[in-house]
Amino acid sequence: MAALTDAHLTALAAAIIPFRAEAERLSRWGAGLAWHLGQGGRLLVAGNGGSAAEAQHLAAELVGRLRDERRPLSAIALTPDSSTVTAIGNDYGFDEVFARQVRAHGRPGDVLIALSTSGRSPNLLAAVRAAKECGLRTWAMTGPDGPLADACDEALRCPSPESQVVQELHLVAVHLMCEYLDQALPAVLAAPFADLKVEVGV
Repeated sequence: MAALTDAHLTALAAAIIPFRAEAERLSRWGAGLAWHLGQGGRLLVAGNGGSAAEAQHLAAELVGRLRDERRPLSAIALTPDSSTVTAIGNDYGFDEVFARQVRAHGRPGDVLIALSTSGRSPNLLAAVRAAKECGLRTWAMTGPDGPLADACDEALRCPSPESQVVQELHLVAVHLMCEYLDQALPAVLAAPFADLKVEVGV
């Protein structure tokens, strides 16, 4: 019975060591989001299946809090509104369920994060195209390959062929990015120019 557990944990352990190389990117993303969201900007997040749950998890950490008390930040997961998702899917096709919401909610300078274990979801690729048309920055969290990472301005590629491990590392990335954001946010809010809009530094 322990064989399945050992196999899964071995795959996770094998991916964690190379995943450490993403520390600088996660720090930069967290600090960039602190500046953007701290000045009233918005984050949009999208994913399918388990990645949809992680998109909602990220939005919840920002609108709520990760650990310490702080102001709420504007983050919208494009997955949980069943009326909107089914209306767009019915009228425009499932490939448009995120792209149309990006066009509705995104503003120039905002950030879209697309989460996908395969990196091949057509609706996320459409959302990235819509985001670029609207002047948003685009970041991806994916597995080791797939066109989504190449379509975005930046990508965190999780080094594992196992979709479960990729999703688990995405959750680690979400928590670390929020930790870096919380670390940078007080300086953003205390800055004399905090009310001025600036482009997210990536």
